[in-house]
Amino acid sequence: MLDIDGDTLTPADRDLLREPAVGGVILFTRNYESPAQIADLVAEIRALRSPALLIAVDHEGGRVQRFREGFSEIPPMRHLGHEFDSDPDVATDLAHRAGWLIGSELRAAGIDLCFAPCVDLDWGVSEVIGDRAFHEQPDAVGELAAAFSRGLRSAGMAAVAKHFPGHGAVVADSHLQLPVDRREYGDILDDMRPYEKLISNGHIAGVMLAHVVYRELDDLPAGFSTFWIERELRSRLGFGGAVFCDDLSMKATSAYGSMRRRAKRALAAGCDMVLICNDRRRAEQAVQALNDYSNPLSLVRLARLHGTGHVLRESLRASDEWQQANMALAHCGDPPPLELDA
Repeated sequence: MLDIDGDTLTPADRDLLREPAVGGVILFTRNYESPAQIADLVAEIRALRSPALLIAVDHEGGRVQRFREGFSEIPPMRHLGHEFDSDPDVATDLAHRAGWLIGSELRAAGIDLCFAPCVDLDWGVSEVIGDRAFHEQPDAVGELAAAFSRGLRSAGMAAVAKHFPGHGAVVADSHLQLPVDRREYGDILDDMRPYEKLISNGHIAGVMLAHVVYRELDDLPAGFSTFWIERELRSRLGFGGAVFCDDLSMKATSAYGSMRRRAKRALAAGCDMVLICNDRRRAEQAVQALNDYSNPLSLVRLARLHGTGHVLRESLRASDEWQQANMALAHCGDPPPLELDA
């Protein structure tokens, strides 16, 4: 899965995206100008191939929301966690509305996939995760993430949980350096409990791996690790959906060889799709290196991630459900009214 630089496709983009090793496009803020423009860009990408490329975006809410003007403002997921502490039923309803609203607006633009929910536990040490986490308690995260995922599904979009097995207990930002988690296996089980709930109930169709080394268990980052992908995610948790390796251009992976080597290592470890962003030259090298690569089972898993249904943006924004979801989420995280004694 690759990125593009602008708000329209260049001839070079078109040639690269037609390569057989390319299966998807991830969009960023730089690709967005307006709802009409992004819908046109998505249609342009979709017309390149048959079957169409998978089109994705990071659009969790809070700090991680690539499209803003013309899209609803989604609060950080931590706000839903705060609501959960006072009223779990209200919080899970809000999580469902958030998932539905994100999914509906993205599907109205023709986008297949949002890399969400983030189900990392809020251990209070990771700035890159921070308020992206629902809560510090595994059960609360599991409940809220399940409701969010059901909301996405009701809008025609599959959920992709991240960052397995858990990114919340390390200080380092994997965009900038390789984080090392030195906890023992028993301590990491809490981080995986939300995945157990989501997988056992069929709420997620994809999982994204963390660029973190869990030193007591494997010397490799999770995205290159058969221990985490095959033993834990596939065998112990029974996950049969698509597995994504996070962006291989992140600094956390720089010590693991060329981009060609990194892509091959991730796929050999059990990933179904790798992301390579913000480095066109090395992306092209990896694409050429994987020209003859084929995994029919991965193609089946990834095909299940294409969005379903489509609603006109104007009809969506005129609906009672859209207006009610926006109103409810606009007040999420507001302090409770001050009650003074008479």
